[in-house]
Amino acid sequence: MRSNQFLQLQLSVLEEKNGVYDRNLKTYRNHPTKIVSQPGIVMKVLRRKRIVLFIAYFLLLVLTMLNLANYRWTKEPQQCNLQMRSTPYQGRSDIRFLYRPSLAKKRQLVYVLTTWRSGSSFFGELFNQHPEVFFLYEPMWHIWQKLYPGDAVSLQGAARDMLSSLYRCDLSVFQLYNSPGSKNFTSLGLFGGTLNKVICSYPLCSAYRKEVVGMVDDKVCKKCPPQSLSLLEEECLKYNTIVIKGVRVLDVNVLTPLMEDPSLDLKVIHLVRDPRAVANSRIKSRHGLIRENLQVVRSRDPKLRRIPFVDPGHKISKKDGADYHSVGAMEVICDQTYRSLRTALNPPDWLKGKYLAVRYEDLVDNPVKTLRNVYQFANLSTNLDIESFALNMTNGTSSSSKPFIVSARNATQAASAWRTVLSIQQIKQVEEYCHNAMAILGYERVRTAGEAKDLSKSLLTASKL
Repeated sequence: MRSNQFLQLQLSVLEEKNGVYDRNLKTYRNHPTKIVSQPGIVMKVLRRKRIVLFIAYFLLLVLTMLNLANYRWTKEPQQCNLQMRSTPYQGRSDIRFLYRPSLAKKRQLVYVLTTWRSGSSFFGELFNQHPEVFFLYEPMWHIWQKLYPGDAVSLQGAARDMLSSLYRCDLSVFQLYNSPGSKNFTSLGLFGGTLNKVICSYPLCSAYRKEVVGMVDDKVCKKCPPQSLSLLEEECLKYNTIVIKGVRVLDVNVLTPLMEDPSLDLKVIHLVRDPRAVANSRIKSRHGLIRENLQVVRSRDPKLRRIPFVDPGHKISKKDGADYHSVGAMEVICDQTYRSLRTALNPPDWLKGKYLAVRYEDLVDNPVKTLRNVYQFANLSTNLDIESFALNMTNGTSSSSKPFIVSARNATQAASAWRTVLSIQQIKQVEEYCHNAMAILGYERVRTAGEAKDLSKSLLTASKL
């Protein structure tokens, strides 16, 4: 019996131990963090964490380098961004130019190369009247006024730099030639501004409409509100054709840097006229050209031998002195014109297909045909209104005594007026200065006063251009 009791006691103890084991097992399952320390498992977990941290650090480093590279790429558009490279250079400091959308079509730029009293005011008006043209009349006048009494040749670089800005619709360049303490330039303050069709028309002014062909009355335009140059710049940017007429660039070779600039599609229309007719008109307008004559005459070579201006024994008057500068300026003008013509006869690559010579005599003899050729060269379309305007302006009956004013007149008669007005001595002097240019352009020389006055004989032959 005792043995049975002992056996039961041992079994009860064993069961009690098993119960304690089961409770410990449940505790382990319910609380896995209460693990007895096992070094092998801990080392494996630490190795895995180390690998994950290394991979994360490597990826972060790669992303940082890529982001830095992208930042440098976007900060150097002048080297890497093709769109920015093709955008024409803007000389303005205004930040708006950085965000201005590039034009879908490159602007056609035209410079009318000519000299004083060559019919250039009328010729320029043919562009001023075109509804698709932004036209500027003699902008380099401001340079000559500000830098007076500088000689004509030394001012050529400044004239070219101004053109470079204006063809990019950067009109702030005018401020460089403003008088100290003066108010800022406005649209009406530009030379010829009160006759400009853009300045005097909607939206800058309600007096006129750009698409309606007709002369602008400066008295009416003077009543227009003066607009800032920034507003005029915005109007300039709306046009795909910009035409500038000027008499202060004396030689087409001065424009070489602009002609070679790939961002500028510049063409040159060279308006020429019989030098004797130019001299006659300069004498007629001598009081309006005093400063210009002096600036041109200062560019003459003092070492050259010149024929006398008046006959021996003739007493020189003040009028003769004024006429001397008017005719004497032809020496510089014709020399510079001859340089342009020589370049045009054997054009370099930058001038091929971008130069057109127009004789004033051909323009007034057949205005519609000449107008069509000029517009075609400038990629412009003509219409009946503009052709009628050109025809009426060259077949009028009036004869304006005011220089620089465009009016309807008998242009053919005016073109040959020099033959009965100039003395044979004046004619010979101009021919001596200008015979090289005259030979290329097809203007014949005269031998006697009688030959000059014989209007039945034409002195115009075919041009070599």
